[in-house]
Amino acid sequence: MIRSAASRARRALRTAADAIRSTVSPASLVRDRAAELVPDPADVFTPDEMPDVETIETTAADYLAACDEARAADRGKRKSRKLLDRLPAGIYGRFTVERTPSSQTTVDLEAVRATYARLGLGPVPMKRCAPSLRITEAAEVVAFPTADEGATEPATATVAA
Repeated sequence: MIRSAASRARRALRTAADAIRSTVSPASLVRDRAAELVPDPADVFTPDEMPDVETIETTAADYLAACDEARAADRGKRKSRKLLDRLPAGIYGRFTVERTPSSQTTVDLEAVRATYARLGLGPVPMKRCAPSLRITEAAEVVAFPTADEGATEPATATVAA
């Protein structure tokens, strides 16, 4: 409950800050996002392979709907886990509650840091995770001229909400 209130407060603060920035310096919103972008992967479509816009729109809409369903499912799981995590192992009606060891492993960073420090190897080398795919639906479509077309013929571009 406290986390959700804090999360809502942070979200409200970000929204207010974005609203203020959009009136004072609208370009700063675009510049802030540009710093977060990473280059395209090597295996993107070539111009000849590009699917039509309708296919891309349908696929992006399906992706966003699936993301919403996944978030709703995660919220449902977290809500259920609050009760289930506190239950002792046993049989409860039709359901058995038990805990089994995980087959997944992860690096013990504290042990690695201690080993690096003991051997004088300096800081533990780290690398960034894979970039996340972010899809946003455009609020409206606005026509902008492209560099190739000059100012004579407008090209279609989207403005995200």
